[in-house]
Amino acid sequence: MTSSNTQGRGQGVKSAARTTQNETLTAAGRAGFVARGVVYVLIGALALQIALSSSDGESADRQGALAQVAEQPFGKVMLWAMVVGFAAMALWRGTRAVLTRGPRRKAGSRVLDGGRAVFYAFVCWTTAVYAAGGGQGSSGNAQSQDWTASALELSYGQVLVGSGGCLLIGIGGVLAVRAAMRSFLKQLDTSSMSHRTKQVVTALGVGGGVARGVVFAAAGIFILVAAVRFDPDKAKGVDATLRSFTHTPAGPWLLVTVAIGLILFGAFSFASARWRRL
Repeated sequence: MTSSNTQGRGQGVKSAARTTQNETLTAAGRAGFVARGVVYVLIGALALQIALSSSDGESADRQGALAQVAEQPFGKVMLWAMVVGFAAMALWRGTRAVLTRGPRRKAGSRVLDGGRAVFYAFVCWTTAVYAAGGGQGSSGNAQSQDWTASALELSYGQVLVGSGGCLLIGIGGVLAVRAAMRSFLKQLDTSSMSHRTKQVVTALGVGGGVARGVVFAAAGIFILVAAVRFDPDKAKGVDATLRSFTHTPAGPWLLVTVAIGLILFGAFSFASARWRRL
């Protein structure tokens, strides 16, 4: 009898610990989606400002978005809150990659989550550097060109850079196609949404996801061109990639469309923080 009670208490403790762990990771994931949403909304707003005005303004990339946050009342507090959010996202993705098991968690999915964890850890670190006062470094465009130049100097560097460009193009294509096919709905708790809310969230996911995929693919094309021409100056960061849309036959209106799409994706990230199954 005593042994059974002890075993029951042990199982209860394990169950409580598992519940606490799940709640912590769920909160981490939701915080990460909020931080991602803030960045995308600001990048989209900056791109829209560039498209509709003759002035250059802030860079339409993550660094420009952080500068916008820093200029607000309590900007420092907001920046450090974003650092926490990105750290939480890295933790959540990393945990999914390492600990989550089951028939629906294939090796490819875990590798993808691991890559995302590394990416968000990097974003967390760069945001923390900016928040600590180190935000006056080179722009995202200059960094992209510097990294491309360094890679081209390596053995088989041209192949390496070209492969990276192709990979980015592929990622962009997959993101756009999955968004158009509404694959994201499988990850959301749509049963708790009203019909109208589901329609709005679906529109945000489709429009925002396609725009995000287009930006990734366009950046990959520039990297591929840099590899083919062996010219690192052809590589572009997010800001220069977005500005290049104004040089198409559609003029600034293509950038307006993409900018609105990025804002929609930011709003979709907020919706994911609320309804994503974590």
